[in-house]
Amino acid sequence: MVLAAIDIGSNAARILICEVIKNDSDLRFEKLNLLRIPLRLGFDVFTKGAVGSKKKKMLFNTIKTFDQLMKVYDVDHYMACATSAMRDANNSKDIIDEIKDETGIEIEIISGQLEAEIIYENHIAEMLSNNKCYMYIDVGGGSTEITLYHNSKVKFQKSYNIGTVRVLTDMVNDDVWQKLKIDLKSIARDYPNIEAIGSGGNINKILSIQRNDAVLNYKEIKQIYNELAPLSLLERMELYRLKKDRADVIVPALLIYHNIMKWANIENINVPKIGLVDGLIHHLYDQVLVD
Repeated sequence: MVLAAIDIGSNAARILICEVIKNDSDLRFEKLNLLRIPLRLGFDVFTKGAVGSKKKKMLFNTIKTFDQLMKVYDVDHYMACATSAMRDANNSKDIIDEIKDETGIEIEIISGQLEAEIIYENHIAEMLSNNKCYMYIDVGGGSTEITLYHNSKVKFQKSYNIGTVRVLTDMVNDDVWQKLKIDLKSIARDYPNIEAIGSGGNINKILSIQRNDAVLNYKEIKQIYNELAPLSLLERMELYRLKKDRADVIVPALLIYHNIMKWANIENINVPKIGLVDGLIHHLYDQVLVD
């Protein structure tokens, strides 16, 4: 069985195509293709309230490309979701209806809460120690999803409208930052010695800059932020070999991770290189089993 997951985020759109391989009790999701397109819908939506005509055309062409990829890989089932930017866009429903009419692809705009739940479905908790407390942090372009689990049980799960594109466009309200700070400090009091798990393209790139073995600590996050923040976009691209669409959002990402780790008193963040599309694949597989 071949599954496809489409994530239309505020900074980029991704498609992940996997083959499900099941032998007795062994279940594997073999990656066949992963494609990322830097649509950057949030730059329109968070400043103007809607997806502009140029971004809309890019989105249509991207979905058509994803549709062709799914046909090439003979995909059996797919799931397409849009997150923060499309949640906020006042023309998102019209765009989604047009995409369905033109391509047949159905896109669901998911809530921040459901986004956090789907990300959790990567089953990372099953791979970690039962007697520790972990905070799952997914920093996107438009929102940040946080899930806290202890003894393999979810204790806290919330989505905040704090994302790299929102920070870059100065569209994060102070009260949202304050709410995040209050929540995290409360969590830190109740759950000391939290270890973090980070997901998304930015934390993966930060890890590659630091060249550590899947773990970053608070001091390293702060150090990289202090190194990159004063640099121009071109300097970041040249010195750290970053693409333009990564070079601008990586500093806001570092700021978000830095604040979360500081307020929650977190020393280390594990980076298993996963994201929303991985969770969508698991979510879709579970749905297919039920059907």
